[in-house]
Amino acid sequence: MHPLAWRKSTYSPDGSNCLEIATTPTTVLVRDSKNPSGPRLALLPATWADFASYAAEAHRGLLSG
Repeated sequence: MHPLAWRKSTYSPDGSNCLEIATTPTTVLVRDSKNPSGPRLALLPATWADFASYAAEAHRGLLSG
């Protein structure tokens, strides 16, 4: 089994205080970048896609006013 490749959001200004995700064919794992050995949230890829879409819409709404 390959080690997980965790990555942070490019929207994090200094690369900290952010969520990190790692993907497998069947799961998207989410963790707190400040606590990499802490708990992880495991989501189905479709659930993660729904969340990401919702977050992007909310972000656009905040920017537009």
